[in-house]
Amino acid sequence: MAQITLGEIEQHFWLTRSVSRCMGISLTEAMAEGRLSPEGYAELVTRCRASNCEGQCALWLADQKTLANKAPEFCANAETLNGLRT
Repeated sequence: MAQITLGEIEQHFWLTRSVSRCMGISLTEAMAEGRLSPEGYAELVTRCRASNCEGQCALWLADQKTLANKAPEFCANAETLNGLRT
């Protein structure tokens, strides 16, 4: 079985938060409202760490000029983040 290499936790924590903020989502508020569990938050960061798309993500983030309607297609957390936005 192939071993998955996880990216640097702090970098992916901030990438996850940054993508959500570009979508108008506060993950802290989502947890306070019960729409996201602490475990779910940890899963978002871990999924990001395993996705190996931090370069694409950084470029996407740098290109955002307005509130994004949805997560980028390549985002491993797109389904969850899009669900939190609605």
